[in-house]
Amino acid sequence: MENVLIVNKERFEELRDNFKKDGVEKLHVLADFDRTLTKTFVNGKKIPSLISILRDENYLTPDYPEKAKALFKKYNPIEIDPSISLEEKVKAMEGWWTKHFQLLIASGLNMKDIERAMESSNLIFRDRVSELLDILKDNDIPLVILSSSGIGKESIVSYLKNKQKLFENIHIISNSFNWDKNGKAISVNQPVIHGTNKNEIVIDSFPEIYNMVEDRKNVILLGDSLSDVDMITGFNYDNLIKIGFLNENIEKNLENYKQKYDVLILNDSSAEFIVNLLQEIL
Repeated sequence: MENVLIVNKERFEELRDNFKKDGVEKLHVLADFDRTLTKTFVNGKKIPSLISILRDENYLTPDYPEKAKALFKKYNPIEIDPSISLEEKVKAMEGWWTKHFQLLIASGLNMKDIERAMESSNLIFRDRVSELLDILKDNDIPLVILSSSGIGKESIVSYLKNKQKLFENIHIISNSFNWDKNGKAISVNQPVIHGTNKNEIVIDSFPEIYNMVEDRKNVILLGDSLSDVDMITGFNYDNLIKIGFLNENIEKNLENYKQKYDVLILNDSSAEFIVNLLQEIL
């Protein structure tokens, strides 16, 4: 598999053998959503996030896309610049997400807008992710999705429902809105989850989910950013395999990703490696 890089093969094989020995009863999967379970590029066009669907396909007020793009232009370079300190990034991301939520509410965000946006042809599961989700469901392996999505839990639920993949073993931790009786967003629930504070969103703060996974101490972590590895913070795991999707700018980012992840899947490639790994464990 030419688009897969195992950083330390000896270490990886040791971890894989531990997973196989302990079996599925000890396993759960912890995953980001945007650009991890979904493709980054669709027909040559970059789809950076669920929120970009809402922004670029004109679901809200006429001035929303321009204002949202201005926020993206200001804050995204900070988010992706490896030379900027985590402290600075956290402060910037808090500002970005807060302003964007205020903008969404002011632009009249409605639950129907989210449901329509999640039907977009530009939003596609990564190849073999559907098969991956089926394997997890069929073997009662919990999948915890921890996402900083700007349109949050409701959008992920809607998308999974559209794909007939909203299974009982899937548990979602993400931003969520409060809605009025007409389905209009009126406020955002705290804490706000953004790309650089996933280390603070400790899973035991969500007891209904934590109880499902507390004894499943072998974890496969899936992410696409350097900060996604922090999703595991606070969880007392026995074995952890971190699989990262490095979708673009490979040369520039490769060394940093190799320091964070055990396995890298390059060039927006499929989830085949993960499917094969699960089948080995099974």
